[in-house]
Amino acid sequence: MPFGTKLSYGAGALGYGCMGNTLSNFIMFFGTSVMGISGTLVGVAVAIASLWDGVSDPLVGYLSDNTKNRFFGRRLGYMFFGCFAIAILNLLIWTMPSSLGQAGKFIWLIITMLCLETANTFFSTPYSALGIDLAPDYNEQSKVQSFKTMFSIIGMIMPSILMYFFMPSISIGVQTQFSQEGYINIAYINSALVLICGFITVLGSIKQVQKQNRIMLLSFHKEKFNLGALLSGYFEVLKKKDFRSVILGYSAALIASAFLTSVGMHLFTYCYHFSSPQISILLIAMFGGAITSQPLWIYISKRLDKKQALIISLSLIVFGIALTFLTFLFRSYATPETMFFYVLPCIIFCGLGAGAMYSLPFAMYADVVTMEMYKTGKNNAGAYSGFFTFTYNLANSFALLIIGLLLDIIKFDSTQPVQAMSVQNGLGLIVLCGCSIALALSITLFSKYSIKRADVLKVQLMSNRNNNEKTGNE
Repeated sequence: MPFGTKLSYGAGALGYGCMGNTLSNFIMFFGTSVMGISGTLVGVAVAIASLWDGVSDPLVGYLSDNTKNRFFGRRLGYMFFGCFAIAILNLLIWTMPSSLGQAGKFIWLIITMLCLETANTFFSTPYSALGIDLAPDYNEQSKVQSFKTMFSIIGMIMPSILMYFFMPSISIGVQTQFSQEGYINIAYINSALVLICGFITVLGSIKQVQKQNRIMLLSFHKEKFNLGALLSGYFEVLKKKDFRSVILGYSAALIASAFLTSVGMHLFTYCYHFSSPQISILLIAMFGGAITSQPLWIYISKRLDKKQALIISLSLIVFGIALTFLTFLFRSYATPETMFFYVLPCIIFCGLGAGAMYSLPFAMYADVVTMEMYKTGKNNAGAYSGFFTFTYNLANSFALLIIGLLLDIIKFDSTQPVQAMSVQNGLGLIVLCGCSIALALSITLFSKYSIKRADVLKVQLMSNRNNNEKTGNE
């Protein structure tokens, strides 16, 4: 696979990742603290949209698996359409009219979120499957995922950088009425990145796709759509240990991420009283740790294999969360400026551990899908990618719904710049308990994974021999 194709494929994760992480990191805070919507209503809206995103993923995956197009191949046409839709719908979310009442804002949020998640599916599911199509080889798959990871992490750190430059320098909880303009400016940049990076991926991959397409069209067989078969296929996948381990393990890790990012904004703003530039620096430090740790996790995965490296990384995140909670307990003994320098290294630890989460689970899942493809002779990468995203979106929607309910249960009030001590303690417990429980579950699930490098290489070698024998006979 040419270097340029790998680079252009990875670029797609930058625009999509920047937009997606801005949404996932800030939508709960934007909805509750900036727009004044209750936590429960924001949680319900985001959870329903995330659930729909998960439901639509296998459907779009099926469509892309069964698409026959000589120019765009199976995936690129959907991605090309998705770029335009995402760019427009992303702007609509952040330009919500502040003059609307609670009901109006809730309706605006849920409709725009549902439409955006639909557009996201048309890009992200074929995009994930495209990576498997382009590089079915074990070692090449790791390289492709590393390119995707590099751009994904840049996309993750970009919202924090944009927040630093476009959000007010005052504490966000004090004058939130000035914050919406900053979010709108960030949305314009994100939409532009989605278009540019999406086009780079489509144009940069099209030559390789068309080359493979000439071969695949000869044996192309379109399957008749059967919703029942699609649903039963999902449950059949979950019955397989390695599929189940990666799908559920990654979903549990995303629940931890949802608690850390969604409630973390509230925690740092209303408990530590950090300003928006300080929060931006913390987020940049976390994602910076994830970026710099990539060579470390690649080295560890080569020495110990992917599963062991991933479990070590998750354990490091748990350690970082524990250190952060210690600073939370003693936050009243120091000024926000001093406490910031205690929290900073704790967040860096979390980032270092999170680095592996942005590449290894996807590489592991690609290995499982590749093994299945070699065994069955069918390319269902789109459907498998859809099953994967359906599950972790389902988990994410559940987590966001719980977070919204918990914010109302602890009586969080966005109109108060200084929250009651009981509310502050509640925010701390939500982050600590939510992250710790989810990470412990993730470690347990990933420990069940059994595929090793030798297993994939053995299957690939047998497949290559069979192909050579067929070619020789012909």
